[in-house]
Amino acid sequence: MSEKAKKFGAFAGVFTPSILTILGVIMYMRLGWVTGAAGLWGTIAIIVVAHIISITTGLSISSIATDKKIEAGGIYYILSRSLGLPMGGSIGITLFVGTALSIALYIVGFTESFLAIEFIQEYTGITEISVNSIRLIGTIVLLLLVIIAFISTDMALKTQFFILGAILLSIISVVVGLIINYQPTNEPQEVIKPFHDFSFEQVFAIFFPAVTGFTAGVAMSGDLKDPTKDIPKGTLLSISVGLVVYVGLAILFYYLVDQSVLLNDYNFLMALAWLPALVVAGIWGATLSSALGGILGGPRIIQAVAQDKIVPKILGKGYGINKEPRNALIFTFFIAEIGILIGDLNIIAGVVTMFYLTAYGFINLAFALEKWASTDFRPTFNISIWTGVIGFVASFFIMFKLDVLSMIGSLIILGIIYHFISRQKLRLEIGDVWNSVRASILRKLLTQLSKKSLTERNWRPNILLFSGGTSLRPYLIEFGRTLVGD
Repeated sequence: MSEKAKKFGAFAGVFTPSILTILGVIMYMRLGWVTGAAGLWGTIAIIVVAHIISITTGLSISSIATDKKIEAGGIYYILSRSLGLPMGGSIGITLFVGTALSIALYIVGFTESFLAIEFIQEYTGITEISVNSIRLIGTIVLLLLVIIAFISTDMALKTQFFILGAILLSIISVVVGLIINYQPTNEPQEVIKPFHDFSFEQVFAIFFPAVTGFTAGVAMSGDLKDPTKDIPKGTLLSISVGLVVYVGLAILFYYLVDQSVLLNDYNFLMALAWLPALVVAGIWGATLSSALGGILGGPRIIQAVAQDKIVPKILGKGYGINKEPRNALIFTFFIAEIGILIGDLNIIAGVVTMFYLTAYGFINLAFALEKWASTDFRPTFNISIWTGVIGFVASFFIMFKLDVLSMIGSLIILGIIYHFISRQKLRLEIGDVWNSVRASILRKLLTQLSKKSLTERNWRPNILLFSGGTSLRPYLIEFGRTLVGD
């Protein structure tokens, strides 16, 4: 009797890795700073705008997932089967790099928290948080997580249930601690106006990776029992829970914590929590599980790209009954290590934001085109085409507002990768959406043309010519061309 591959449901395979990535390093290490720099309404605006992109993208993914069978590769598989291999491949590679760098983002956040504990400083002899100390500890942590993922995906996912419990307890500890430790004062406090030292765009770029976590679950599509049901359920639930938690914590931070503390102490939660040990467990659990989610998802993206012969096939090789992407995992390690060597969480967050915004914009475009042009697009999860349009416009508008040069640079990189893949002349048997788009545009133009009467200046004859071929009566062909005006 042959052993069956281990498959996961909506909760274990999608919701858990997604919510653990959403409630990660940004929530613990930067949400307080965002609240201090942007003020309450500015923070809520940032959270809402970020979630407009994540919600529309989540809805678009969910709709596509209920129309097509989503196999290994998650978002890459969706895009490549909709927009074609050249465009899907270029975005898939970009998304893979963004996922790999997000691993570094979470590990750097963990390292900042780890080295801020006095006991750790005494034990390791590292008395200050420097770039070099972050690089050293971060590399060790990355190696350990890669080893866990290398051994077994099942084991890695099972550890996330314990981490989810730790995060829930840490949030309870934070809320209780903020309430019982709050001491109102009548002394005048110096209040820094919102966005005084940092622009909306700068603060948004640092916060946005907080809402990208739902892709961790989508990337596990090849390991799900029923992707068409599991992806919509797990994805939308994780986004909704993340939105409620972030808005709730922002309100508590604003009213119960001094602005100077929010702006100057990234680790203030450990000082104000009811049980600091629970917060430490939550921070470490969230950051490490987020990194683990990227370590599980990233290799599966590039493995799927390799299986479509876009990148070297060695990255597409799978091992064992579950086709574990071990070669791709090693490659992901090296990309993540580059991010750790950067060593600055804010810089990494900005880079990751650009990569994800690009991918999300094209995901929404893929849905909108499928909805508008494809005759065989019949999802059971049916939403308006405007969901995709709004998501596409919002993604690229935010990219434009954040950094025009970075936006142009990312699109140029996409164009170069697209050109490289196009030269390989790779095609899918099922085709893509572009023929439907061309046919829809042509049909629309012909319909409009038929409704309008022709004027003398716009009239052109339609000639049915029996010439016997261009070699027999070439003068007839030439005469016809003269009449038509070509």
